[in-house]
Formats: sequence, structure tokens, C-alpha cells
Amino acid sequence: MHKNITNNNSPAKAPKEGSKKSPPKQQNRSNNNRNRNNNRNHFKNQQNKGHVYGVVDLGTNNCRLLVAVPQQNGFRVIDSFSRIVRLGEGLKEEKRISDQATERTVSALKICMDKMKRRGVTRMWNVATQACREAENGDHFVKTIEEQVKIKLDIIDPKEEARLAVMGCKALLDTNYNRGIVFDIGGGSTEIIWIEYNEKRIPEIIDWISIPLGVVNLSEEYGTEKVLPAEHYQEMKERVKEHIVPFEDKHNIRSSIDENRVQLMGTSGTVTTLTSMHLNQAVYDRNEVDGAWMKSKDLVNLCTDLAKLDYKERLALNNIGNDRAELVVAGCAIFDALIDVWPIDDCRVADRGIREGMLHHLMDEQRRINKAKRRKRSRRSYYLKRNNKNNAEEPTND
Repeated sequence: MHKNITNNNSPAKAPKEGSKKSPPKQQNRSNNNRNRNNNRNHFKNQQNKGHVYGVVDLGTNNCRLLVAVPQQNGFRVIDSFSRIVRLGEGLKEEKRISDQATERTVSALKICMDKMKRRGVTRMWNVATQACREAENGDHFVKTIEEQVKIKLDIIDPKEEARLAVMGCKALLDTNYNRGIVFDIGGGSTEIIWIEYNEKRIPEIIDWISIPLGVVNLSEEYGTEKVLPAEHYQEMKERVKEHIVPFEDKHNIRSSIDENRVQLMGTSGTVTTLTSMHLNQAVYDRNEVDGAWMKSKDLVNLCTDLAKLDYKERLALNNIGNDRAELVVAGCAIFDALIDVWPIDDCRVADRGIREGMLHHLMDEQRRINKAKRRKRSRRSYYLKRNNKNNAEEPTND
């Protein structure tokens, strides 16, 4: 759950009546000592103050930011931001990121940078995914962003995207299962990751695929305003299956599903939207959606119903904004295809993903750096003590 920062400024308690007071000189000495101790503690706290982490995930449709500080069992989010930028708009036909999409993205990233500066971010990682991988002017776009926003974007490959998605949602994976399928339906691609738990019950990626079909490029191709003909919906499903079936044939996942050893987890906006709608939320509530177990058949039935509505009818439904109302049918077709190939009864829903994985990656990396520094300081201290001891034991010439 994303928590807000609160300040605890409680008033100082008045001294109780009849309490003993120190003599003036002794009280002054006591105050001076206390001030010196407070100054030392403040300086020590400043030295030990941890990093503030900021990450940006620039996808085909959305620009998302998280700012967080480490905690014992993970991290605490202190700021966030999300804006639809439609970076991949028209990419299928033009093969390049448009000037209009660049302007929208620059505007969103400037807000991200302002937020990170105000929060005092000390470690930052900003990534771009499918749209920048696919666009012929992807590298030029990255240079433009660096010049105008002063932010460096890393175009990550699908393998890294899959790794970060698993890392971001691993806390919700059920260790009672031996294996799992994690899927992320994006704007320009869909990542499917086949995972297995090792002996330490840590999820490891066995294999993954990146399907070049997402909610944006499919919606642009098939349209969004009118009711989608049933044969077009089925055609979208079959196109997705063309990529999934060879993956199934390679790993024989169905045999593990038949033994009830496989869990299914979705980290996309499609599955969170469907879950919110099935729960009849008037306003989207992340606390209720994130981590929810849903019956796959219930979500598929909802997909079937949504595919029979036009854009205005979808928009009139509870808790579905303009963007989701436009793109949700394409996401439904992708999810529907997944369940056709892998009929797993239950689906775990995660309103988390790449950004959270990026935060875990940065924080784990910093812990390794800190551990190495402690070992180095410990060795240096050991050798200094040994040298001092040897010097002290050397005989002196009288």
C-alpha cells in the first residue's frame, strides 16, 4: 500500500507541579551537554541517512513514477505519478515516435523530475520499453528527452522487462505452488514469464516470451469506437495464441496445470481494471485490487460482455476512464487467449510491476555496496589494530 508521509509535531509536556529543578549552574551545564549530544546525534543521523530512490517506467501508453525510501521489509512509497502519454500512438504505421507523442512525454517527464527533486532523490533509474525498442527514431527520442528534461532513459530489452516484472510482484507469489505464469499486458507488447521456485523458495525465471501485441497497437488496428465484430475479437485471440502455443509446446505447461502446480498472476492495467469492475468499485481502490484472487472464468465472462459494447457504453460503466474504455477490449482478447491455452482456475491480481521491481533492484544493489564498504572498513580496522599492537610490543632502545 502506498503510504503518505506524516509529521508528528506533538506539543512539549509542561513540567509537573512540585517537580525538582536543578540549581542554575548545574542546569546550564546539563543543557549544554544535552545540546552537544543533540548536535552529535543530528550529525550522526545525517551521516546515516539512507538514499531516496526514484524510478520512471515509460511504456507505450503510460509514464509512471515512484519515489520511495527503504524499510526493513521492502520500501515505503512517498510520492507517485502516472500520466497517459500514448508514446506508441501511430507507431505501427509510421515506425517512429511522433512529435506530438514526444511533446506529451516531455511534459510528463518534467513533472516526474520536479517531484524527484522536491523529494531529494539520490538514486534514480528511468527506463523505456517497447515503443522505444520498436521505433526507428528511438535513440533520437532518448537524446531529445535528455536535452529537454535532463533525464537519462535506458531502453531495456524484453528479458530485463520480464525480470523486473517478476521482481516487482514476487511478494504476492504463492509459495504453495511449484511454478507460475506471470503476464504483463502492455501497450505495445505482452510479456509472459514461466517461473519456478528453487530450494530456497525464491522464484526463478525458466523462460519468457515477449509478444509484439498490446492494447494500443491492437486497438489502433481493430478500432475502438464501434462494437467489435465477434469474428474480429476471435481473430485477435488467435493472433495472440500464435505466439503462446509454441511456448506451451516447448515447456508442456499444461501437464503442470493438470497437477494443480501452477499459479497465474497478472500485473497489467487490463487485469486490474477487470478486477475493479467485477468487485463493483465505484472508485478504483488499489488496496482491494492488489493481491486479490479472482476466478479466471469470472474475468473471461466480463471480457465477453465488454467486447459486445461500443466505446460510449463501456465509458458509462463504473470505474472505467476514457483511456481504459478505449483500450480494454484488446486487453480482454489477450487475457481470454491466455486462459484458452492455460485454463488455470484462479488468477492473482497485482497492481504493481516494473517500477516496484526497479526499486527492489536499486535497493538490493545499494545493500551490496554498503556491505562491501563495511567489509573493507572492517579489514582496515583489523590491520590498523594489529599494526598498533605490533608497534607497542617492539622493544625500545634505552
